[in-house]
Amino acid sequence: MAGDVRTVAPASALESQPLNEYAPIRRLMLCDPRTAFRSQAHLEAAWPKEEFLERPDFDTALAEYEAFVQVLADAGIGIDPFAGDGGLGISSIYIRDSSLVVRGGAILCNMRNGYRAGEPNAVGAHYEALGVPVRGAITGEGLLEGGDFIWLDAQTCAVANGYRTNPEGIRQLREILGPGVHVEAVPLPHYQGPGACLHLMSIISPLDHDLALVYSPLMAVPFRNWLLARGITLVEVPDEEYGPTMGCNALALAPRKCLVLDGNPETRKRLEAAGCEVFAYKGREISIKGGGGPTCLTRPLLRG
Repeated sequence: MAGDVRTVAPASALESQPLNEYAPIRRLMLCDPRTAFRSQAHLEAAWPKEEFLERPDFDTALAEYEAFVQVLADAGIGIDPFAGDGGLGISSIYIRDSSLVVRGGAILCNMRNGYRAGEPNAVGAHYEALGVPVRGAITGEGLLEGGDFIWLDAQTCAVANGYRTNPEGIRQLREILGPGVHVEAVPLPHYQGPGACLHLMSIISPLDHDLALVYSPLMAVPFRNWLLARGITLVEVPDEEYGPTMGCNALALAPRKCLVLDGNPETRKRLEAAGCEVFAYKGREISIKGGGGPTCLTRPLLRG
């Protein structure tokens, strides 16, 4: 595995890195299924409680994960493995949700589901070991999950107002980020209800400063129009590739260079027509069964 280094970057790099979702990733954090899933026996009991769609197969998950890591390593990305604290749930494999990366450090989130409640503090301890300052935390009645947040640029971000991120979480986020950052609150639809995992990044994946992969049927009209007014071209995911194969979930490794789940041929064709270089991975066990694609599996720490 690439780059098991105990310091992510000098403080100056954390302060000066571009804040967006598409600049070249230099380092990111992953949670190995050995840490999250632990064993097949553990998965047997845990998957229904944590609302996975099906029971993952542990050995196949390990193989999928190693192939996923290899794609990232081949792209020259340094990988920091999150060790956990031994008591986290299987959903901790979706490492993005427990924190946000902001100017000079990170914000710890506050998870809606109780079985994920321990993840932000565990990630906070990991950040401390890496030398990444924690700039704040969402607490109390505030809810915020990393999959509900995207940077458009250093002065502009969007955050969902839905079942997993609430108005109090957004209020606290605005306070931490300060007046220099515009926070666009984006209403999410009810869709399949509070038990479903619908994040903002379920319906949009930024791929460049002027390009995003989207699923418009679930987008609020004001948000979609706001993106278009910013000059962003929208690549539309077809209906048949939105749900089970998570066609809208794409991780930008660099501008117009992205990683997607295998099994979305039409989406891939549309991305390539928009000038993207597309890589795919097989993720039935680590992605589809738990409802978390390549963005969910990764927490980029340093871009630029």
